Amino acid sequence: MKRTSLWIVSCFAIVFFCAISVPSAKANQWNQATKLTFSEPVEIPGVALPAGTYWFTLMSDDPDRDIVQVWTENREHLLATIMTVPDYRLHSTGQTVIKFEERPSTQPEALRAWFYPDENYGHEFVYPESRAREIAKRTGRPVLSMRDEVAANITKPAKSAKEPSVMAMKQAQIQAINPSGEEVDKSQAMQPMPQGESQTTVPQH
Repeated sequence: MKRTSLWIVSCFAIVFFCAISVPSAKANQWNQATKLTFSEPVEIPGVALPAGTYWFTLMSDDPDRDIVQVWTENREHLLATIMTVPDYRLHSTGQTVIKFEERPSTQPEALRAWFYPDENYGHEFVYPESRAREIAKRTGRPVLSMRDEVAANITKPAKSAKEPSVMAMKQAQIQAINPSGEEVDKSQAMQPMPQGESQTTVPQH
């Protein structure tokens, strides 16, 4: 199947792929708590999420606001603590936006970035180097990465940005892996994707 056809399939499927419930309370604006329900498996850095409901939040005591944590539906169990890089959009909306890497229809969608409602700056996810290399080859675009040994901290328990596992990720060198498997400057992974990129946009409830 040609790549164009794969994209069309992905784009149509994504409309039904993810239902998002966004809390409207102002108190959630600091940690950007967002409830997402996925009808199919998805991939985040270091973790494959089965279909289900999850919470995405920013780590509350991180002044840089670049650490995203993913929780179970009841918010009792932490699944991942993920390093991100600011992703900018010219026009914000009152909706949550989730961007996905373009993937073959047989593979779970990999999350690329998350934008909270009314925010121009979102969060682009940093993947373990070995996984970023695979994603870049399949999608034909650079993917943000960090060394695998540092990315191993993603699944460690973390209650504070001062914990060693979190500090290791914040101090790590972040680069990008291009489709040829070469390390390049991270700016190459932060270029806007072509018009029609795979994403889910859901109104705030």
